[in-house]
Amino acid sequence: MRDTKNAPKVRGFEVVTAFLDKGINIPQRKTARSAGYDIESAEDVEVPPHGKKVIPTGLKAYMREDERLEIHIRSGISIKQSLSLLNDEGVIDADYYDNLDNEGHILVAFINHTDKAVQIKKGERIAQGIFSKYLLTDIDKANGKRSGGIGSTGKH
Repeated sequence: MRDTKNAPKVRGFEVVTAFLDKGINIPQRKTARSAGYDIESAEDVEVPPHGKKVIPTGLKAYMREDERLEIHIRSGISIKQSLSLLNDEGVIDADYYDNLDNEGHILVAFINHTDKAVQIKKGERIAQGIFSKYLLTDIDKANGKRSGGIGSTGKH
């Protein structure tokens, strides 16, 4: 285990301001060889039949500028509840952290493939986050700045 007492922050999770007193758990890996950090629902939520729902996590993630956090559905909830991520896989960019629109709040969008509503309870593990490095092309010249939260890159 890494000594974090005096180390600078490199990557991790924090609770967003709006959920500070709501008992949000910081994601943890469950085994030494797990890649994903289990992310829980911050609220009780119902995903309607054949409908979609955005579920708050109460979390934000910080990381190095050349990293991303991938959001994947947990296989148990996908297989047992017939839910999937609305956008197949979520990507949290490093500059999403502390953005002006939503403080970098990680939201997980689900679609229900059944004829029955699916109940998600606060604290239920709904997704897993995997930090990874990404690479740039030789001619990359990106110099834009994020202006907000979800869907804000590329807007002027």
